[in-house]
Amino acid sequence: MTLPSIDAVLATVDDPEYPGLSIVDLGLVESFDVADGHVTVGLIPTFSGCPALQMIADDVVSAFESRSDVTGCTVEWLAGPVWGTDRLSGQGRARLASDYTVVLRRKDGTLRCPVCGSDTVTDQSMAGPTRCRSIAWCNECRNPVEVMR
Repeated sequence: MTLPSIDAVLATVDDPEYPGLSIVDLGLVESFDVADGHVTVGLIPTFSGCPALQMIADDVVSAFESRSDVTGCTVEWLAGPVWGTDRLSGQGRARLASDYTVVLRRKDGTLRCPVCGSDTVTDQSMAGPTRCRSIAWCNECRNPVEVMR
């Protein structure tokens, strides 16, 4: 199996919370290796307690083991480097904003609304729909938005 085809297979695996957004675009893929047809993939979790880790690993294994040129696949969840929003691809950032109204905190700590582009977004609750997201509010368009931590 060639390196470009490994990238292509990994790009078909979506994050369970964000259908249509691959684990590649989310920056989860840290490493991969092929030895005698067996693929080993090293992934970085967005959050160590994420309940979707097993689902993601199972989807990666299924994607590779469906190929005739792969004899097996192992997924290793790596403790480092620590995942951060800087690992997201440009396409991943754009899809999070447009399809899921998820905003990323800028380096200065401010937030820009993914709906209207306003900088008048304020934190509302550190408790979000999952442990890796919190809730904010846009004072301009009056939409709730999720903040990826």
